[in-house]
Amino acid sequence: MVKATGLKKISWMIMGGVLGASLVVGTSVMADRQASSASNLPLEQLRAFVEVYDRISTGYYEPIENEKMLENAIRGMLTNLDPHSDYLPKESFERVEESTRGEFGGLGMEVGMEDGAVRVVAPIDDTPAQRAGVRSGDIIIKLDDTSLQGMSLTDAVKMMRGEPGSKITLTIIRSGESEPVAIELTRAVIKVRSVRERLLEANLGYVRISQFQNRTGDDLSRAIRTLEQENGGPLAGLVLDLRNNPGGVLSASVDVSNVFLNEGLIVYTEGRLQNSKMRFEAKRGDLMNGNPIVVLVNEGSASASEIVAGALQDHGRALIAGRDTFGKGSVQSILPLNNGAAIKLTTALYFTPSGRSIQASGIKPDIEIDLVKVERVNQERRSREADLDGHINQPGVADADDSKQDEAVNLLSEDYELYEGLNLLKSMVFANRRN
Repeated sequence: MVKATGLKKISWMIMGGVLGASLVVGTSVMADRQASSASNLPLEQLRAFVEVYDRISTGYYEPIENEKMLENAIRGMLTNLDPHSDYLPKESFERVEESTRGEFGGLGMEVGMEDGAVRVVAPIDDTPAQRAGVRSGDIIIKLDDTSLQGMSLTDAVKMMRGEPGSKITLTIIRSGESEPVAIELTRAVIKVRSVRERLLEANLGYVRISQFQNRTGDDLSRAIRTLEQENGGPLAGLVLDLRNNPGGVLSASVDVSNVFLNEGLIVYTEGRLQNSKMRFEAKRGDLMNGNPIVVLVNEGSASASEIVAGALQDHGRALIAGRDTFGKGSVQSILPLNNGAAIKLTTALYFTPSGRSIQASGIKPDIEIDLVKVERVNQERRSREADLDGHINQPGVADADDSKQDEAVNLLSEDYELYEGLNLLKSMVFANRRN
């Protein structure tokens, strides 16, 4: 049993730190409130903490470094707040900074903690996770032979990282599967190209944003200009694809919304700290000049994706199509510590321009598109006049090019949601022309 003097010494060391912090905060409040603040300190809980710390350090079956115990205590304080707050050791903090720059090593998927389990928010485009068939909603229970039960999210992510070219097997639980599924992935350096574009048809463009990075707003503007050059003129409509986009930098979601809005509120945040109360207004101007936009979302669309979808929906600027989004409506701040580590702390909730909170409810689409797979039925096409040898064409009209029809059929079978989004966009363009 430890001497009382030693326990008392540790207790006063911890109490001194707590009181010191209180004094730093207390310098900005009135003197008559300082006594009540000090009296509200949970002294019994602090004493219990010191006692548990002492019992572990002296009674655990093997010695544990004091630094490790204190680090675990810090991590426990954060991870028990919500699924997104966490302690980031120096190495993990450096990886977070790498990911916002768009290049990092690993498997290429956003994961979160839900009810103590590691759940896939969304795989990132053109990464090992996406190519191997990892899906939004998959629950990872094992990495190689290591169970993730009781493991922190930070430690699980650390295990997923590794040398490019090395392999790792994920054992997952997937909705609709009766048995766990094992998926082998090969780690790679993840170079995320957050914006991709192509023409779907004449005058109708498509832009895919896979993740929100610092430069995503500028990349989106360039993508639209590239499509206009390929089209030989302004676009009549655009499909903006945010499916399986796990989010990213908050400022990037504001930049993307700015591309489609002339004015008005984009998003605002509410928290206890003064600097967590922010409002973001549209400033740039609408590059699409008011022409129709369809935004595709699904259960893998989270955070920054939901900010963009919510802003465009509230302003009536776009039609949101797909399925209910993930529902991550909280803001995490990365707060560096003096030891080179950092904490990721939930400091605010964000709200759409109309005051809707996205937290846990997500964005509900205007038009729901079910997750289905369409297969083409092999059926012989009946002969038409144009199929007959020597048929007469209309004056000035060449033979029909079937390649466009084939492209539409391929799109229907390969990506039904995009096919439906394109049809919605065509209807909106038609209505726009009528008006």
